[in-house]
Amino acid sequence: MMEKHGSPRDRGSADRYYQRPYGPHYYPAGTYKGQRVVEKDMSKQQIAEYTKGWEEETDRKDWG
Repeated sequence: MMEKHGSPRDRGSADRYYQRPYGPHYYPAGTYKGQRVVEKDMSKQQIAEYTKGWEEETDRKDWG
């Protein structure tokens, strides 16, 4: 199932894919649109969704 671009799960997956550090956040209006919501302002459920996206992403960007 495709997650909405900018959702916590989408951002977790993208961070892992691009080998960025773990850092829960999301964009309610879509990726890089509007305000970025950071971990301290996220619910436990949203952090869990980010973490799920992070943990389930098995592909990695090949920077070679």
